[in-house]
Amino acid sequence: MQSFDAIIQDITVHWYVYLSMPVIAAAIGYTTKVVAVRMMFYPLEFRGIRPFFGWQGIVPRNAERMTVIACDTMTSRLISPQEIFSRLDPVRLAGEIEKPMLESAEKIIHEVMVQYQPDLWNFLPDTLRSLLIRRFQADAPAVIHKIMTNIRENITHVFDLRDMVVTSLLKDKQLLNSIFLEAGSNEFQFIIRSGIYFGTVIGLIQMTAWVFSHNALIMPVFGLFTGWFTDWLALKMIFNPKKPTTYLGLFTWQGLFLKRRREVAASYGDLVAQKILTPEAIIDSVLKGPLSDNLFELIQVHIKKLLDEQAGFLQPVVEFTMGSDRYNEMKRSVVEKVMKELPDTLKHVHKYAGDAMDIRNTLVNKMQQLTEEEFEKLLRPPFQQDEWILITVGAILGFLVGELQILLMHIFNII
Repeated sequence: MQSFDAIIQDITVHWYVYLSMPVIAAAIGYTTKVVAVRMMFYPLEFRGIRPFFGWQGIVPRNAERMTVIACDTMTSRLISPQEIFSRLDPVRLAGEIEKPMLESAEKIIHEVMVQYQPDLWNFLPDTLRSLLIRRFQADAPAVIHKIMTNIRENITHVFDLRDMVVTSLLKDKQLLNSIFLEAGSNEFQFIIRSGIYFGTVIGLIQMTAWVFSHNALIMPVFGLFTGWFTDWLALKMIFNPKKPTTYLGLFTWQGLFLKRRREVAASYGDLVAQKILTPEAIIDSVLKGPLSDNLFELIQVHIKKLLDEQAGFLQPVVEFTMGSDRYNEMKRSVVEKVMKELPDTLKHVHKYAGDAMDIRNTLVNKMQQLTEEEFEKLLRPPFQQDEWILITVGAILGFLVGELQILLMHIFNII
């Protein structure tokens, strides 16, 4: 143990060494946090030599697991297809697409007749052809209304919300990153800044220990501790405690993510409504998703019925002339052409559907009703099992910086 005078002299001579300790500890804390946050999300694809020498961001590496967790939370607690589609008025939907659908009907009738009955179609005068088209168009709005009503009432039969969200997020890993980065932006900034504060405090303790011992192990040990403890503590402070808790009667703390519930809900709702559950994406999923065959069958029933009604008492004659197989083939061709025209036709309902479904406000309101435990699941669980990797990397970086400190002290003959 050095005498008090010797300690004062050592501090006076090597003041820059002592001053550097809290500064370097703060730098370790800050750097390890930046690295930790960066490692959560980037790079999007693996870089390095597989299987051990390289890295891929925790979120994109576990994209499938992450999307399933995020989607399960969204579909089980926040939003359901039945709820959002029940807000759509079939009459209004039919009205929105009536004009483009009638235009498509004229085109489809002409193409089908030219394909299946060219001689008859060319023989008919223009007035009679126009009459047949107008008759078909007159009944079309009622059929559109029935189809829209059936889709709304049987939405889970033609639309898989879970598949749509999972497919969307797996296809775009940056979008998956955005969910966490935007919803938890303040929390990640806190993690980074906290490294400076916690690191400085630990550096002051390190400086005190060095005063009395001058033990070379102090540098790497404190570096390791700084990198590990500051990562661990920052993550704890984001999610814990779940409710406001007073410590030592001096200050009250609540996990930052839970404390910012209203802001997080607004950010999450905006992102999902603007980037994932858009009217365009939902309609595209209905038309092209795994349940689109069910939609085809539903539309086929109504269109075939309309065609039979249009044929009326002449249907047996038409079937005899064309043959039953060819007549049925013609009806199926009409359905296929209707399905082909639907993407362009349904573009006209995007604005109305977006306003009526009101996905953004639905998400925000439902999120604010979640319990603390349920709310925490929005951000933490997807990468919780890999937090130890981030903490370990922080500890290793801190240890290496401590070793560098010792090397520099040897070079400058301080120890």
